[in-house]
Parts: sequence; structure tokens; C-alpha cells
Amino acid sequence: MVTLTDPLSQIEEGQRGLRARPFQREVKRVLDIAGAAAMLILLSPLLLLIALCVKLDDGGPVFYRRRVVGQRGEFDAFKFRTMRPDADAILAANPALREKFEQNFKLRNDPRVTRVGAVLRKFSLDEFPQLLNVLRGEMSLVGPRMITATELKKYGPFGRVLMQAKPGMTGYWQVNGRQKVSYEERVKMDLHYLQNWSLWMDLGILLKTPAKVIRGEGAY
Repeated sequence: MVTLTDPLSQIEEGQRGLRARPFQREVKRVLDIAGAAAMLILLSPLLLLIALCVKLDDGGPVFYRRRVVGQRGEFDAFKFRTMRPDADAILAANPALREKFEQNFKLRNDPRVTRVGAVLRKFSLDEFPQLLNVLRGEMSLVGPRMITATELKKYGPFGRVLMQAKPGMTGYWQVNGRQKVSYEERVKMDLHYLQNWSLWMDLGILLKTPAKVIRGEGAY
């Protein structure tokens, strides 16, 4: 579990940040819908190409549904599949690998990742199907990290603040370190985002995201 300095004070600040600027929050939803719809249309040729590459790589399913938690409770987040179809079995059969995975819920040089999947992950192309989650109101273009119910336990008392916001396709931690920072730092970055949220902050994150994605910084 992550330990935060003066957690009660930080939780209160996070909740105040979420309640602030109600008009901006309504505008944020409108921008989410418009932005997600526009990107799905503009990127449709690329999305079809990625789907074809995933299918031809090993013949397995094109999409993967990851069960995560958010403002509306649990839901399936859509992704292009980047792992072998037997990825869960590989983890279950290797206790040492599973233990390492559960430390940060990420593995560097993950043996379960396919050839195409490695490229998609490096440039975050596997995340594009989550535009559908944004349209459905389960996610936002910008927000805290998407996590599973198991990961939520690592947040301790801060978890209840996190569940008041929709997870984002991109966010403060993605443009300020991604996988290069520790799990505790990721939590603190999410808290910083929720405490200081504004439309201008979201805009700044959106403007920084393309350069980070193109360079593949901190992704694996």
C-alpha cells in the first residue's frame, strides 16, 4: 500500500479539487465526446491497419477487455490485444513472474507480449479503442490512471478520491514519467492532478501527449 504524507489532508484537498469548477466539468464532458468522435473518424484507417496487424501476427483476437474500476464502478476498458492469448496462464504458471508483476502491475521485457504488441505499447497505439469508453462516459480523454480493483487496494484511503473521477486515456503521470517512475510516484501524480484539476491543465496534458507518444518515452 502506498504511504502518503498527511493522507487525510491530501484526501480532503483531492475531494475539493474534484468538486471545484462544476461548469468546467460539464465542458470537459462535451470536449470528451467531440474529441473522441473526431479521433475515431480521423484515425479509422490507422485503426483498421492495426487491427489487421494484430490478427495476422498470431491469429488471435484483435481486442482485449481489461476489467478496471472508475467513477461508475467496474467496467471493461477496450484495448488492442498486445499479449499472447495464453498470457494469464503464463503468469499463473510462473509464481516468480507473477510476484514481480504485482509489485507495479507492469513487467519490463514482458515475455507475454507479442511482436506487434511490443510496437503498439511503445507508442501507446493499443490504447486507441478506449475512445469508445470515452464516448460511453466511462473514461475521459484526460484523467487519473486506469487501474484494476486489485490495484485500488494499493491506494489505501486515497482510493475513494480516485473513484470520484473518470480514468483518462492520458494524464499527468503519462506526460511526466510514465513507467519510469515508481508506483508511489504515480499515485502522488494522480493526487496532484485531482487537487489541481482545471480545463487548462487538461489542455496542457493533451498538448504534451503526442510528443511523448511519438518518442515512445518511458513506455513498455
